Amino acid sequence: MIYLLRHGEIDTGPDRRFIGWTDLPLNETGRRQAREWRDAFKGVPWKGLFCSDLARSRETAGIIAGASAPFHILEALREISLGSWEGAGMADIRARFPEEWAARGEALDTFRPPGGESFADLEGRVMPAFMKLSEFPVGPLLVVGHAGVNRVILCNLLGIPLTHLFRLEQDYGGLTLIDPSVRPFRVKTLNCRRAYPA
Repeated sequence: MIYLLRHGEIDTGPDRRFIGWTDLPLNETGRRQAREWRDAFKGVPWKGLFCSDLARSRETAGIIAGASAPFHILEALREISLGSWEGAGMADIRARFPEEWAARGEALDTFRPPGGESFADLEGRVMPAFMKLSEFPVGPLLVVGHAGVNRVILCNLLGIPLTHLFRLEQDYGGLTLIDPSVRPFRVKTLNCRRAYPA
C-alpha cells in the first residue's frame, strides 16, 4: 500500500497565494497534523518513507518517521515551480496580468508562468519517480507530497485529464491510499483528514 500524504498546514497569509517552490515551514497546526498521523501509523512496518526537499514536506516526514525510521528526500517530488508568480497573491496576478490569467484558465495543463512549470511538466517530473517507488518490495510506503504533486499522480492513475486536477481535493494533512498490487492501481481512500487506522 502507498500512503500518499499531503504535508501539514503552512502559513501563507490572509490571501490566496501561489506557493510552489517557496520554502515555508509547517505552522503549529501542521505539526499537530503530522503528530496525529505519526500516532495513527504507530506499528506500520514501513518499507520506505519519502518526501520532497522542501521544508514543509521534510518536516512532516520527519515527525512521522521519528527516530526509528529514516526517510529519503526526492527532489522529483518537489511542488510545481511557479516562476515569477511565486509568493504573489492570486488576485494580484489576475489584476496585473489578465491575459496570462485567462490563458492559464484555458490551458491549465500546459500553461507555464514566466520561468515556471506547467502541470504537464510537473507530471513528467513526478510520475517516473512515483512509478519507481511503486516497484519497491511489497509493503507500506509513505510518500509525503504536495497538493499539485499529489493531484498529478491521482490524475495519472485515474485517467483524469490534468485540466480537471482541481476537482481533486488535497487538504493539508490529507491522506490518500493507493494499492499498487493491481493494475491499474486502485485508489482506496482519497484525502482522508482523520487518523486512519493502521
